[in-house]
Amino acid sequence: MRRVYFDHNATTPVDREVLEAMLPYFSEEYGNASSIHSVGQSARKAVEQAREQVAALIGARATEITFTSGGTESDNLAIFGTVAADERPRKHVITTQIEHHAVLNACQALQAQGVEVTFLPVSADGVVEPDAVRRVLRPETVLISVMHANNELGTVQPLEEIGRIAAEADVYFHTDAVQSAGKLPIDVKHLGADLLAISAHKLYGPKGVGALYAGGATRLKPLLYGGHHERDRRPGTENVAGIVGLGKAAEVARKKLETEGTRVAALRDRLEQGLLAAIPQSRVNGGRARRTPNTTNITFSFIEGEALVIALDLKGLQCSTGAACSSGAVEPSHVLMAIGLEPAEARASLRFSLGRANTEDDVKFALSMVPGVVEHLRKLSPLWKQPVAAQ
Repeated sequence: MRRVYFDHNATTPVDREVLEAMLPYFSEEYGNASSIHSVGQSARKAVEQAREQVAALIGARATEITFTSGGTESDNLAIFGTVAADERPRKHVITTQIEHHAVLNACQALQAQGVEVTFLPVSADGVVEPDAVRRVLRPETVLISVMHANNELGTVQPLEEIGRIAAEADVYFHTDAVQSAGKLPIDVKHLGADLLAISAHKLYGPKGVGALYAGGATRLKPLLYGGHHERDRRPGTENVAGIVGLGKAAEVARKKLETEGTRVAALRDRLEQGLLAAIPQSRVNGGRARRTPNTTNITFSFIEGEALVIALDLKGLQCSTGAACSSGAVEPSHVLMAIGLEPAEARASLRFSLGRANTEDDVKFALSMVPGVVEHLRKLSPLWKQPVAAQ
């Protein structure tokens, strides 16, 4: 059976160049990067090369990159680390209602510790208004955390404006760039970000490794305690093979950024337009905003999204109802609820996220299959009423 994978926002396959770069570090290049002998220093050289590669992807200096276990740890280190480093008795954090749970749950944990958190609403297209950030600033505000691109909608936030607001108020600014790194050009200085999180497995690297950019003057307390690894910010023996994979993935993504973005955006647009034309009572969520080039989120009214995902999977097409970390959740997507969808509409929405291996034939395959499956599921719904054709 043919298989077409349209769930690249959940994870991506490891690029062949990335795998080849990693393989030696599982066997012959097995050194501990903290050892001073030649075997260890060979590993250290590989780690530092990867640090340079990651820094180049986001316009940073290598000394500003800390390797972590992934995007979630990077977000947690940024949020808890900056708040813990601030010595004011009262502390306040600003974020949005559509953040990834790595940010939302971290902020909720801060609330339990007595930190005040403002969760800003977003527009119907999933974009936060910069002036809304300005309005809720307080003298005790420690951190602003706004994601670069949303994982469910693909909508891109106005980080440059928010970064300027943060700088004017002398407040740290953190962004979760897990879904934008490798898809959109990133320059941390242009964005005004003090902290930025990425994850390898979202840009054709291995799972279990990520990085946090922290600007040179950023004060950050570690989450973990142990050795003096990663400039005292993240103790523990480095995952050399994983770090090498992240570095190579960043290098490859940087080279492919412009051409691949244009190519995959054209495929996404054909898929989106074809589905809207073929399926009545369907609409794109966040479609009027700037989006990552590979992502579309579409509501197909009067169906259950999970039933549609399963039915499509049985026919060879993989997509999702939202964030992979929320798979199987009973509650509707917090992102779709935040942009104003009713629970039933949120549950009837699917995310299609395309990638490097996808082709025009893959889009044709999806367009030949999805409308029929949606029609079948709607016939099973007591709420569905077939639209009457115009006379």
